[in-house]
Amino acid sequence: QVQLVESGGGLVQTGGSLTLSCAASGRTFSSSPMGWFRQAPGKERQFVAAITWSAVNYADSVKGRFTISRHNAKNTLYLHMNSLKPEDTAVYYCAARSTGWDIFLLWDEYDYWGQGTQVTVSS
Repeated sequence: QVQLVESGGGLVQTGGSLTLSCAASGRTFSSSPMGWFRQAPGKERQFVAAITWSAVNYADSVKGRFTISRHNAKNTLYLHMNSLKPEDTAVYYCAARSTGWDIFLLWDEYDYWGQGTQVTVSS
């Protein structure tokens, strides 16, 4: 059974940093497209960042502040978040595809999801 488990969320002040982790089990995702999405209260789930074996992509709102990376040996995806803003407050979800080589920007293009981790940025 495939599981994605996020961790690392929490409360941070404006301008602070957090690193989210997503530990995968049940299969290896080292060459699979993976991504991060977020959902704020009352809003739709939105794309944050994605990674393939050869490329990364970011939403404009986080470009230059967030970095997506993966540790293949640990089967773990990361999201390093710097210069956090109150508008970054949301539940963050990691996602993975079982196949494919491209960057995927839509949440319903992914096959597996984590349970989410809350990030709250205070002003």
